Amino acid sequence: MNSSATFVEERNPTDWQSRAMQQRIRKRYAAERRFKALGISAIILSAGFLAFLMIVMVGNGLRGFTQTELPVEIDFPAMTGGASADQFKGANGPANLRTLGVQDIVNTSVQIQYGEEGSELFSAGGWQAVNQEILKNPQIVETKTTLYLPVESEIDVAFKGSGSETAEDMVAELKDQLSTGFNWNFLTNSDATDPMQVGIWGALKGSLITMFITLLIAFPIGVLSALYLEEYAPKNRFTDLIEVSINNLAAVPSIIFGLLGLAVFLNLFGLPRSAALVGGLTLALMTMPVIVISGRNAVKAVPPSIREAALGIGASQMQVVFHHVLPLALPGILTGTIIGMARALGETAPLLMIGMRAFIATPPGGIVEPATVLPVQIFLWSDEVNRGFVEKTSAAIIVLLLFLLTMNALAIYLRNRFETRW
Repeated sequence: MNSSATFVEERNPTDWQSRAMQQRIRKRYAAERRFKALGISAIILSAGFLAFLMIVMVGNGLRGFTQTELPVEIDFPAMTGGASADQFKGANGPANLRTLGVQDIVNTSVQIQYGEEGSELFSAGGWQAVNQEILKNPQIVETKTTLYLPVESEIDVAFKGSGSETAEDMVAELKDQLSTGFNWNFLTNSDATDPMQVGIWGALKGSLITMFITLLIAFPIGVLSALYLEEYAPKNRFTDLIEVSINNLAAVPSIIFGLLGLAVFLNLFGLPRSAALVGGLTLALMTMPVIVISGRNAVKAVPPSIREAALGIGASQMQVVFHHVLPLALPGILTGTIIGMARALGETAPLLMIGMRAFIATPPGGIVEPATVLPVQIFLWSDEVNRGFVEKTSAAIIVLLLFLLTMNALAIYLRNRFETRW
């Protein structure tokens, strides 16, 4: 009896009260806490790196949207011999302005106010601000007025806190006269040799044209290819080979597509170098596999019951695909397309291979005119030795990030707009 009772007590203890079980439970809870701590640490580290990047970029880039200015008093009636404001109104205004000799008027006014070496204080293209002011307000040619013109790049950098010793001495002498204004040139001009005159509009317009061509070519071909492979193509070795090839193309380094564009579009077809058309075609080749893969996954995610129901009420195969499957797969297709376009927007290597690194002083007027894009413009400015280009590079990065955020926001909107919940 006693041995039997002892045996029952040994075989039926309360497991969760045993010491060994308690140790195992504590180890599991400790492992869970460690994993949770590691996850939180990873998130904090990632957020820290992102915050550091944004602080550095925004801190440097915001200065690129401003410029340091000096006042210049210009006596237009004395300098122009009594020019009339009516001469600079209407369509003939720009032509009459070219004959006025604004640059000489500004140089003379600067020498009168700041001495013989006063022209060294101002940006070489600063006088063009007077042109813009006259066209905007022709009445000033009949008055004596004071205009604020951008200073030379080294003085601008020194006034913002990181210039050379010589420039800092000049800033100390002119401190009471220097002021800061918004740099509209950065939003309206194209590339230039003077960092005070450079602008992002030429590269931004080139990016818009290039991305439009990329989307116009890659989206319809990619979507139709995905629909054919999922809904029509027979399952055999040939289609398996196509699927493997598409997956491999999506992982090919982007510079390879640049070499392909160089060999095919420039050397074989003779298209103009550095044109937005060539850039768009090259990026379309790179983006198309991504669209095909995302499109196939989106089409595959549509429930088979949708197809069966449509076929059951007499719809043809094409009606099933384009009236039922494609609209339901559209959110996934659009999301993948926008992600692929965002990747293409940030590419530099393939565009450098086809020559889109030229000095573009005027925005492109068409798809075959020389153009550049934002990533290439950032690359070119980052290679300049003038300190003034440092903040312009950061400012251009901010514009590129805003462009990417806009595309991602568009992807989220389209996904929510067309999404169907089952």
